[in-house]
Amino acid sequence: MAHTEWKDAPGLPDFSLLKRLARDQLIFLLEQLPGKKDLFIDADLMSPLDRIANVTILKQHEVDKLYKVELKPIVSSSDQLCFLIRPRIQTVKWISDLVNADKVAGRFRRYKIIFTPQKFYACETVLEEQGVYGDVTTDEWNFYILPLDDDILSLELPEFFRDNFLEGDQRWVTTAGSALRLLQSVYGSFSKVYGIGRCAKMVYESWRELMEDGEQRTRQPEFAKVFLVDRDVDFVTPLCSQVVYEGLVDDLFRIKCGSVEFGPDVTSSDKSIKVMLNSQDKVFSEIRNEHFSNVFGFLSQKAKNLQTAYDKRRGMDIQQMKAFVADELKGLKQEHRLLSLHIGASESMMKKKTKQDFQELLKTEHSLLEGFEIRECITYIEEHINRQVSMIDSLRLLCLLSITENGLLSKDYRSLKAQYLQSYGIEHLLTFANLRQLGLLEEQQAGETLTVMESKVGKLVNDKTVGKLTDAFSSLAKKSNFRALSKRLALVPKSGEEYDLRVPRDMAYVFSGAYIPLSCKLIEQVLERDGWTGMEEVTRMLNGQEFAVTGGSSSSEARSKTDAQRIVLVMFLGGCTFSEISALRFLGKERGCRFIVVTTAITNSSRLLEALLDNSA
Repeated sequence: MAHTEWKDAPGLPDFSLLKRLARDQLIFLLEQLPGKKDLFIDADLMSPLDRIANVTILKQHEVDKLYKVELKPIVSSSDQLCFLIRPRIQTVKWISDLVNADKVAGRFRRYKIIFTPQKFYACETVLEEQGVYGDVTTDEWNFYILPLDDDILSLELPEFFRDNFLEGDQRWVTTAGSALRLLQSVYGSFSKVYGIGRCAKMVYESWRELMEDGEQRTRQPEFAKVFLVDRDVDFVTPLCSQVVYEGLVDDLFRIKCGSVEFGPDVTSSDKSIKVMLNSQDKVFSEIRNEHFSNVFGFLSQKAKNLQTAYDKRRGMDIQQMKAFVADELKGLKQEHRLLSLHIGASESMMKKKTKQDFQELLKTEHSLLEGFEIRECITYIEEHINRQVSMIDSLRLLCLLSITENGLLSKDYRSLKAQYLQSYGIEHLLTFANLRQLGLLEEQQAGETLTVMESKVGKLVNDKTVGKLTDAFSSLAKKSNFRALSKRLALVPKSGEEYDLRVPRDMAYVFSGAYIPLSCKLIEQVLERDGWTGMEEVTRMLNGQEFAVTGGSSSSEARSKTDAQRIVLVMFLGGCTFSEISALRFLGKERGCRFIVVTTAITNSSRLLEALLDNSA
C-alpha cells in the first residue's frame, strides 16, 4: 500500500490543545451569564461546536435548552437568552427584532450575544441603529481553528471564498491572521514564511502586525516553515473529479466537519449512521489516500485478516478465552463494524462511478488537462448540458475548458452559454457574471496576445519593469496561462507512459496519473529551492504577489534536521480539497517531512461552484 506510516516520520504537535483552549473560553463566556439560560446557535456552528463542547458540557454550565437560529419568532420561556452566532448583519437584525418585540410586550429578559470567531463593527452598528445596543451584552469567542484530524486544521469559514475572492470583502483576513498568531503562540515561532497570492500577502501582513502588538514569547518551535497559498492561484485542482477514497466520499456523501452520514444504501439497514472520519478509524486511515481502484483489494484482504483473528478463538482454553475477550474482542468488533461501513460505502460509490458516464467524464477531463481532442470535449459538454445530467457538473466542465484553454472562442462561449441557460434557467446569467469576474469562465477577446507580448517585452527590459507591466496586464484581464504553467512545471505526465496506481511515482496519482495539483507542485518547488528564486517566469504567469520571509530565529535554523524543521504548515485561503491533502501526504513521505494543512474550509468542485451561484430569480 502507498500510504502506511513510514519510519523516522517527525512527530506531529498535539492539536487537542486548541480544542481545550476554545472550550475553556466558551465556558468562561457562558458563566458570565449566571443561572439557567437558553442557547441559540447558528446552524453552521452546530457541527464545530459539537466537536468542542457537546450537549453534556453545555448542560453542566446551566444551559437549559438548545435552539438552532432560524430567523423566525422564538418559543423560549427563559429569562436569559444567549446567542452564539457568526458576525452576520441578518442574524443581528433578527436578535434586535426579538429584543424589541419583548420590550413591546413588557417582558424583561437578559440577552447576551457571543460572536465567533470575532465581532465586527458593522454588527454593533446594527444593534445601535435598532435601539437595542444598551439592552444586550456582546462578547467574542475566539474560536479560530478546529482540528479535524492529526494533520488537518480548519477555520470552518466556507464563506471566506466568496466574500474575499468575489465580493472583495476582506473582513476575514484578520481572522486568518489571528489563526496564525494562535498557532505561533501555542506551538512556537516560524523560521520561514512563503506565500503566493494577494490574500496570502494580506494575511501575512495582518499576522505580522498582530505579532508586533502582542507580547513575544520565545519557545521551542514545533514547526518551522509556513506556506500561504490563495485558492485563486489554482482553480484547476478543485474543479477536477476526485478519485482518492477520501475525496470520493466527500464528493458523493459530503464530509461535514470531519464526519459523514452514510445512508441506508451503505449501512444495509433502514437508518443512517454518522461516522467520524479521521486517523482514529484504523480502516479509514489506511485507505483514505488510496486511489479508488486499490481500495476494494485492500478491504477484502482486511476482511480475511479479521476472520483469521476471530478464528483464533477455536481451541482456546478458559484462561486464553478470558484474555481474548478482555484484550482483543472489543477492538475486533469495532474494526468489523467500520470495515462493513467502508465496504458498503465503496459498493455505493462503485454503483455510481463505474457507469459509462463517469468513465467518459474522466476521459474528457484528462483530455482537457492534456489539451487533446478539444472539439470532442466541447461536443461532450454540450451533450452533458442538453441531457441535464447535473447543473454543477456542466458548469464545472465549462470552467475547466475555459481555464485550460485560456478562455473560450467567442462562438463557443456564446453557444455553450445559451445552451446552459436554456437547460438550467435564465436566472444563471448572474452566475456567469461571477465566473467571468473570477476568471473561471471567460470569452477570448480580440487582443488576446497579451501574454505573447509580455514575453517579448521581457527580453527587452529588466525583470522589475516587466513585473510592473505584468501587473498592468493582469489588471486588464486575469488569465489562467494553464498550458504554459503545465509545460513549465510538468504538471501533466506524458500520455504515452504507463502509470501504476498501486505504486504511485508522483503526486499525479491523486488524479489517476493525469495531473499533478498545481498548488502542491508550487509548494514542492519552493521548498526545494528554499524560496522563489528561479521561478520568476512561473510567478509572472500567476500574476505575482509571491513572497518569502525569514522569521529570524537563527537558533532554530541551526537545528536543521530536527522534527520542527521537517514539519511544514500549509495554509489554503479559500478552501482546500482532500485530493490536495492526499498529494501533500505523499510528497511529505517522499521528502521525509510532514505537512499540516490549515484551511479556511474543506472544499470540492460542488462547494466551490455553489458559492458562486446567483440564481435567485
